[in-house]
Amino acid sequence: MILSTKTKVSLAGLAYRFIAAGRRLAGTKDQAAVRRGGFTWQLDLDEGIDFSIYLLGAFERSTVQTLQILVHPGDVVFDIGANIGAHTLGLARSVGATGRVFAIEPTDFAFRKLNRNLDLNPELRARTFTQQIFLAAEPSAARKPEIYASWPLDGSNRVHPKHRGRLASTQAATVDTLDHFAERQNLARLDLIKLDVDGHELPVLQGARNVLSKFRPILVMEMSPYIHAEHQHDFADLVALLHDAGYTLQDAARRKPLPLDAQALEKIIPDGASINVIANPAGKPLR
Repeated sequence: MILSTKTKVSLAGLAYRFIAAGRRLAGTKDQAAVRRGGFTWQLDLDEGIDFSIYLLGAFERSTVQTLQILVHPGDVVFDIGANIGAHTLGLARSVGATGRVFAIEPTDFAFRKLNRNLDLNPELRARTFTQQIFLAAEPSAARKPEIYASWPLDGSNRVHPKHRGRLASTQAATVDTLDHFAERQNLARLDLIKLDVDGHELPVLQGARNVLSKFRPILVMEMSPYIHAEHQHDFADLVALLHDAGYTLQDAARRKPLPLDAQALEKIIPDGASINVIANPAGKPLR
C-alpha cells in the first residue's frame, strides 16, 4: 500500500512528539549533532527530513539504496532538489574522490542546511559543488518567491493541506535551465540525475532536453500527479517528455516496469501520494 505524504508526516509527528518530550526532560533541545549512516549531521528534529535521518538513519531508505546501486566511483551526478543534503552526502561518498556531485537547491532555508551538513563532512565537501538555483524551462522564467522545502512536525497549521509542507523563500536563488548550467560546467559526462522538486519536474526537464539527449543520464525522480496539477503543470506532458526522450520507467522500490502512460500512472499513485521511479534510456542497461 502506498501511504499518502500527509499520513507519513502525521506518523512522523507522533514519533517526534514522544522523542521531543523525552529530550526536554533530559534538558536537550530539538537541534542535534549526530552520526548517522557514516555521516555527521546537524539536524533540526522538528523537521520531517531531519527527524527521519535522526530516527531511522536515513531519509527515504529505498531511494538511498537505489542510488547506492546506480552510482559508482568517478560518476558525475546532479542532485536537484538537494534540500538539506539527505541524498547528497551519500552520492558524494558513492562517486569517490574522482567523481563530482552538483547539489542544486533553490530555497534559502534548505541551502544553508545543505552547506552546513557538507561542512561537517570535509572529504565529501571537496567533491560536492552546491548551487542555489531555481531551475526552469527558460532562463527568462520568473523565479517563484517561495516553494515547499520544509515539513514541520510541531503541529504547525501553516502547511499544505495534503503533503503538510511549508513554504520557504527562494530570494537568493538565480534562475537558470539545466542545459545552460551543464554547458557552463564543460561536462564530459553526466551519469545520473536525482530529481525531487515537488511538482516542478516538468519545467526542470523542459530546460534539460539537450542534457537528456547528449548524456542520456539515468533519472531517479519523484512522481506525484496531484502536485503537478496544483502548479498548473500537466502530468501527461511530463510523461510525454520522458517518452519522446526515449526513456523507460520502473518503480524504484520494487524494480518493476511502469507504463509510460499518464492515466495508468495516476491509477497507480493515489491522490496525495508519490512514488520514486527510475527513468532509464531505452536499451541502456542499468549499471
